Amino acid sequence: MKDCIYNDDSIIAIKNIKSNSIHSIISDIPYGIDYDDWDTLHSNTNSALGGSSIAQQKTSLFKRRGKPLNGWSEADKRRPQEYQEWVESWSNEWYRVLKSGSSVFIFAGRQFAHRVIVAFENSGFTFKDMLSWERDKAPHRAQRISCVFEKRGDTFNQQKWAGWRVANLRPIFEPILWFQKPYKTGGTLADNLIENEVGAWNENALTSWNIQRGALNHSNMFKVQVTTEDRKYHITQKPLNLMKLLVELVTKEKQIVLDPFAGSASTLLAARELNRHFIGFEKNKEIYDIAVKRLENTLDNKLVHQKRDNNDPKIRNGRSFRLIGSRTSTL
Repeated sequence: MKDCIYNDDSIIAIKNIKSNSIHSIISDIPYGIDYDDWDTLHSNTNSALGGSSIAQQKTSLFKRRGKPLNGWSEADKRRPQEYQEWVESWSNEWYRVLKSGSSVFIFAGRQFAHRVIVAFENSGFTFKDMLSWERDKAPHRAQRISCVFEKRGDTFNQQKWAGWRVANLRPIFEPILWFQKPYKTGGTLADNLIENEVGAWNENALTSWNIQRGALNHSNMFKVQVTTEDRKYHITQKPLNLMKLLVELVTKEKQIVLDPFAGSASTLLAARELNRHFIGFEKNKEIYDIAVKRLENTLDNKLVHQKRDNNDPKIRNGRSFRLIGSRTSTL
């Protein structure tokens, strides 16, 4: 089952992974504001100009923004709690499959990051730290409020509010939530390292990273430029160099890294390049196909492409996957 990506819903498929078998989970989960199941695109315009601003006319992404922070109804205001409940619906399984002392890195949206923290704490995890990925650039779509009054023909308020905007500041930093599965009560971290080989972080890897970039050593802020290659396959694709740092920070060679929301497979590629094993899930067939092609460009094809075979007699818990050109492999 190692070194594979599966076209399946991880919330269901992860139940077939053995307990206490994964050394780390690193994932860019749905943020609850856009894209995917919880990242739902709304048909609204989210604009004081009703969708007719210059910015919205220029780009389709602006038109697809979510609802205002204060919502339009009581149902909208329940979304944070519903998002937390959704996270809790699968975080318990993450806890189960991880070895004691294992680390979890989650890219989280700033708006609902606190909900992810509470959900994971409710599932038994310890919240270790909030790291920061600092990007070199980010889109900024805060609307000039004076344009609203200009549209209305309200010259007085147009001049009064000149230079003022609504919405947020430019989102240069992105939170990376760091959780840890606690080691057994009464034990020590040293004992856990001997038993499970996880629980510490790699100072040499972080020092090397910071020296190369002239950054403050041991800092929890990582400045990583987004290259053209880093946006080649997916709109929210994370930089490969950043993913490699996270993988190397908390795992050793030959250990297993899981990404339940694999997307275009940046986590999996990082793991493979660092001689770690990987398991990934991506339920969107189009994105899954992109991930497979990306992996096939760097790995032996026989290691990568998995598809479900519901007719296999060795199905466990109702599902099985066949390694193309090789034997059947269940989760």
